[in-house]
Amino acid sequence: MKKNKVSKNWINKQRRDIYVRKSQIDGYRARSAYKLIEINEKFKIFKNGMSIIDLGASPGSWSQYIARSVKSGRLVSIDIKKMETIDNIIQIKGDFTDLDFQKKIKGYFKSKVDVIVSDMAVNTTGIKDIDAIYTGELAMEAMSFSKNMLFEEGSFISKIFLGSSFNEIVALAKKIFREVKIYKPKSSRKESKESFIICKKLR
Repeated sequence: MKKNKVSKNWINKQRRDIYVRKSQIDGYRARSAYKLIEINEKFKIFKNGMSIIDLGASPGSWSQYIARSVKSGRLVSIDIKKMETIDNIIQIKGDFTDLDFQKKIKGYFKSKVDVIVSDMAVNTTGIKDIDAIYTGELAMEAMSFSKNMLFEEGSFISKIFLGSSFNEIVALAKKIFREVKIYKPKSSRKESKESFIICKKLR
């Protein structure tokens, strides 16, 4: 009974959510597209001709937006889950945290890349503090990967959560990048502890 009540509450919340309705009209697979749209409008990340990696890409709304925004570039989208095809991008199924798989990713580019984005999050346990720690570990691993994969003037964007690992993530970012900003888009639900870290220009 409790599970059914939770499911009904979720369905009702989705119906009331302006970004869910907007995503259906605009053809995005998820409302999360608008978080990246807001980030790009504020921080001016994407330009034509860029090479970009999208980590934790499923269901594909970030990749959809990037593909619409960046013409004549190269976008490689990666997720541990299989994702429906999106035109004009390279999609790879695999575990980003595996070092051999990271080498495979590098093989899709002649040199380094301009932007790496990550909306990766662990499967939730229901314990918010634990989920924040595990998602923070993914963000730091993606950040370390970016250090070796980005051009000097490159950018890195990642989802992070307020919690015990927040300060550690920000400290690591400041060691790797010259510009570090924390931003919570309007399209991020108010009750969510998520924010995004936007990093530019390697040290």
